[in-house]
Amino acid sequence: MNEGTIKIRLMREEDFDAIVAIDEKILGKSRKEYYEAKFEKLFGSKDYVPASLVAEKDDGTVVGFVMGELYIGEYGIFQEEATLDTIGVDPDYQNMGIGRRLIDEFVDHLRDMGVKNIYTLVDWNASEMIRFFSSNKFSPSKTINLERTI
Repeated sequence: MNEGTIKIRLMREEDFDAIVAIDEKILGKSRKEYYEAKFEKLFGSKDYVPASLVAEKDDGTVVGFVMGELYIGEYGIFQEEATLDTIGVDPDYQNMGIGRRLIDEFVDHLRDMGVKNIYTLVDWNASEMIRFFSSNKFSPSKTINLERTI
């Protein structure tokens, strides 16, 4: 597939079904409830600042997405920082540079909004994801993720 046939654009509410389907194709299970909560937060809030993107073919088929949000006051963090919390590329379109294009457009979009840092979390054992983010200029941060098992 020619890279020029994929367009990156802002995510819309009507992308919901395509995103859920891509995620299910990747993970082998549905996380519809997760995406319902994400979309409610992204599109149902009056404070929504568009940051999430999709990759679509010329025919309008969504083949990838990246989701994130700006921190506006949470945890004492201000608008200069954002998160990238979910990314997915349809397995039929992986290894074609779509994930890199999504990340690049996401970074450029957030930079234009004044963001200085983007954070994401990756499972320590997810070596493929760590390599992907590393190849896209992400590096370990100075923030430590703490957890308590109960």
